[in-house]
Amino acid sequence: MGAELIIEYLWVLVVLVALEGLLAADNALVLAIMVRHLPEKQRKRALFYGLAGAFVLRFGSLFVISFLVDVWQVQALGAIYLLFISFKNLYDRFKPKKPDDEEADKAKREKEEIHEASPKEFWWTVVKVEFADLAFAVDSILAAVALAVALPPSGLGTVGSLDAGQFAVIFAGGMIGLIIMRFAANIFVGLLHDRPGLEVAAFVIVGWVGVKLMLMVFAHEAIGWIPHDFPHSTVWKVIFYGTLVLIALIGWFSSPKKETEKQHVQA
Repeated sequence: MGAELIIEYLWVLVVLVALEGLLAADNALVLAIMVRHLPEKQRKRALFYGLAGAFVLRFGSLFVISFLVDVWQVQALGAIYLLFISFKNLYDRFKPKKPDDEEADKAKREKEEIHEASPKEFWWTVVKVEFADLAFAVDSILAAVALAVALPPSGLGTVGSLDAGQFAVIFAGGMIGLIIMRFAANIFVGLLHDRPGLEVAAFVIVGWVGVKLMLMVFAHEAIGWIPHDFPHSTVWKVIFYGTLVLIALIGWFSSPKKETEKQHVQA
């Protein structure tokens, strides 16, 4: 490979990493919601094992991308699951409660903070993390493939149906995206712990991500309820990320830190 070709490949890799980082933001929040009930030690292990499995799934997906794109049911199940946990948790939070129910919920939250999950609960959480990433992977890999296939052939052979250089760029971008997601999820868990009020905004965002996946299902060629290119259009991306940022900002400014709440009670 000549110097110009190497520079072109590196530039696409930089763009791809930025794109993966952007896609990882909302994905990481979903993962944070899934593991937030675990103690810190188990939470880190769940994210590690879950994303280690996701690493294998994404690597394998590169070889069967044409098949994976056709399996719209994966994204449909992911969308239904995210919408379910969003609506369920928001309903539980805002439904009318009696004084006894409020005390029970408070005791339950305090217990969850120190509860160590059983092996069954722990590994079920790992499975949910892997499944969530599989649902997200289709959009991520398609974006990566669209960028990489526009690159000139590297002349280094082929891997599956892709040029080896293009495959390397897609693989590197995807793995870096997973690493970003891993650390971002921990950051989000910390934020949810410091600002409990953010949970409302977090569950709204989880539902909004579910809407995103559902639109991709509706746009699938086998469904065709909306135009095929709409979920990848600039208009939808502006709407999606603009709404996501708005929800996050409202949640941030309407949720004081725990320390602030304690100081207020003491005063």
